[in-house]
Amino acid sequence: MEKRILIIGASGQIGTELTSFLRDEYGAENVIACDIKEGNDELMNGGPFEFLDATDFNKIEALVLKYTITDVYLMAAMLSATAEKHPMKAWDLNMSSLFHVLNLAKDKKIEKVFWPSSIAVFGVTTPRTKTPQHTITEPSTVYGISKLTGERWCEYYHQQYGVDVRSIRYPGLISYKTQPGGGTTDYAVEIYHKALQEGAYSCFLNGNTKLPMMYMDDAIRATFMLMEAPSENITIRSSYNLSALSFDAEEITESIKKHIPDFSISYEPDFRQAIADSWPDSIDDAQAQKDWGWKSEVSLDEMTAIMLKHLKTQYQ
Repeated sequence: MEKRILIIGASGQIGTELTSFLRDEYGAENVIACDIKEGNDELMNGGPFEFLDATDFNKIEALVLKYTITDVYLMAAMLSATAEKHPMKAWDLNMSSLFHVLNLAKDKKIEKVFWPSSIAVFGVTTPRTKTPQHTITEPSTVYGISKLTGERWCEYYHQQYGVDVRSIRYPGLISYKTQPGGGTTDYAVEIYHKALQEGAYSCFLNGNTKLPMMYMDDAIRATFMLMEAPSENITIRSSYNLSALSFDAEEITESIKKHIPDFSISYEPDFRQAIADSWPDSIDDAQAQKDWGWKSEVSLDEMTAIMLKHLKTQYQ
């Protein structure tokens, strides 16, 4: 049977680029994008698009039946910094949308589910360096709590009902194609914009706060690799650790200065500093490497060159 993919939350930071990638792989007509808000021109005009509230089970089910969907990628979520301002709204969106999709899979109306988790599942009690796949998870944010809860339900639905659900704990993601979406790692996107626009940046984290990061192309490739892997290779049904880069604001500043020597940075930590302090500074992803051949490709300096090149074109 031909793959028919529904991407919920397609207008977001990951969803936008994931939709484009999957349309190239499977054909535009086989990848249906949906979101509560419009996306960019490429997303809206590059294939089918439907408006959808991810908390509306009946509408999701109707789309699944209308397009004979096989795979659902549930990318809709309220991210860490935004979720702290709207806890109950974040919990409702992040959890109810997941149950809707898991229940459709349980009832055999779809075959496969991708759901993104995050390094936000970790907390201050987690080993900070080379955080293992199986470790202490005591998150202190609404976003992290919802992601950890989601991981447990994903594994439960796989064990109890045989649902083919797959997940990645994404680190901070960096892209020039979409604006930041309200996450704690968003400084690493904003800094490139400000470097080109103003030659200076005021960072909301301390300069030595090292966090796991990843260029978006690596993240999309990892998602595709995981979903393409044979089911028997998938040993983790909660969520896989995934690693690429680890750096702090001082290191990314030095990378930018190789292109913009006069660039300067200052530091004004806000409430996001406490969130960042509860997360690891590096991740051990040996299980993803072993199970489905994961390996990151883009270095910090390569990413900086790509970001500045494309953003410069946008601003011109």
